[in-house]
Amino acid sequence: MNITILHNPRCSTSRAVLEMIREAGHDPAIVEYLKHPPERAELVRMLVALEMNPRQIMRRKEPLYKELGLDDPSLTDNDLLDAMLSNPILIERPIVISEKGIRLGRPKEQVAEIL
Repeated sequence: MNITILHNPRCSTSRAVLEMIREAGHDPAIVEYLKHPPERAELVRMLVALEMNPRQIMRRKEPLYKELGLDDPSLTDNDLLDAMLSNPILIERPIVISEKGIRLGRPKEQVAEIL
């Protein structure tokens, strides 16, 4: 089975999800999304598959979130997408994509559903 993880090696949750995938016997493709952020269309496809809006996959505890004023409820989904694409650190991680679906790995147990 093909599995891809949008991963940040500095994040303990992301590392734990990667380990969980490997313990399940899979060798996932690892995309360090801070170095190789998704393109807009790809991010939109992920949001649709996750059945989430941009704000739901934003790292609201990231200092940049407040600095950029992204907590403003009047911002549109497009505004939030622009912010995430310009600053991929704002994208919550990890995101795991498999042939069985896509999950945000928070909590990490959600990923087990698609392994």
